[in-house]
Amino acid sequence: EKAPAAICRKVAQATNGGSIDIWGDGTQTRSFLYVDDCVEGVLRLMQSEHTVPFNIGSEEMVSINQFAEMIIGISGKQLSVNHIDGPIGVRGRNSDNRLVTSAIGWQPRISLYEGISKTYRWIEEQLLKYILK
Repeated sequence: EKAPAAICRKVAQATNGGSIDIWGDGTQTRSFLYVDDCVEGVLRLMQSEHTVPFNIGSEEMVSINQFAEMIIGISGKQLSVNHIDGPIGVRGRNSDNRLVTSAIGWQPRISLYEGISKTYRWIEEQLLKYILK
């Protein structure tokens, strides 16, 4: 389970007024790409004449703390975040899309907020349907 799904699941399962656990101090940064944008980028690359590696990602970087607060806001719940010991990975990671944009004109179209809103709603629906009956 990657960070987007894990945080969405934790928030969806949390009781309003409760808390969620996040590994590390939450200051590590990441960028997340919505799956529809990823598929479009890969398809466009496959249909092009280019054969060198390209980054396909989002340049919209957030800290894990900001990301968790965004998801909590989408949920409409009042939750606090507990930082616990655990793996945090690299301190920062982001995509540089200059090459893929100049080569095939691809850029993500779906913002982080829009993509994680769709993701949260889907995960919440799955939990309600199959787990939180």
